[in-house]
Amino acid sequence: MRTVRLSREQSFTGPLALVNRRHPLRTAAGEGLTAVDGGHPDILLDRQAARLLAACIQRVRGGAEIVPVSGWRSQEEQQKIWDDTLAENGPDFTRRYVAYPGCSEHQTGLAIDLGRAAGHIDFIRPAFPYDGACGAFRKAAAAYGFIQRYRREKEDLTGIAEEPWHFRYVGAPHARLMEENGLCLEEYGDFLRQRPRSCPLPDGRLAQVFYVPCAGEETEIQLPEGCCQVSGDNAGGFIVTAWGRPA
Repeated sequence: MRTVRLSREQSFTGPLALVNRRHPLRTAAGEGLTAVDGGHPDILLDRQAARLLAACIQRVRGGAEIVPVSGWRSQEEQQKIWDDTLAENGPDFTRRYVAYPGCSEHQTGLAIDLGRAAGHIDFIRPAFPYDGACGAFRKAAAAYGFIQRYRREKEDLTGIAEEPWHFRYVGAPHARLMEENGLCLEEYGDFLRQRPRSCPLPDGRLAQVFYVPCAGEETEIQLPEGCCQVSGDNAGGFIVTAWGRPA
């Protein structure tokens, strides 16, 4: 075992950070962003998320059908989208389909809106159907670390209406655990607080996942030897992932 010490600030960031009205963004993304592909240089995403998004689209041969619509947004862009949507569609529609500025996971660089290629694509609600390459992407997404973030049955928890086009990068073991257990990101922290979880991966490795509460200004965590990731959850703690071989 090895010991790492993490600051309270580190509990606010990472691929598993929860961002919504109750858990606003604490730190702005900006570093580590890259264009999702060569054809859309203005649509940015976290570098790891962009790499795996491209791999998933390639896997389902969706390059001609799946189009990135919106990735990372600055505070100013999110504010403009909120204001414009409010003026055009009113408060009820805006609250259902646009996250409040400072509370949008688009601002983390970990969320991507996708659409089916067409002459006109609705920026707020792009069509991303359940058939063709779009449907194939949806089925393969968890293996590449993506979840459909906003589902109809979770609207009371997320505060956002169903968005079949909006995908969030969380990492492969976590996407699979959420999918298999019917969880949204708002529920995932409580799920891990109950007990550590294990997730077999297609490459034969076993991911062990456990939760550590933030202890204050500094939190000491015991990590197993080998490859580990620690992500803040922006809700009072850290989620630790350790990769290894089954015993």
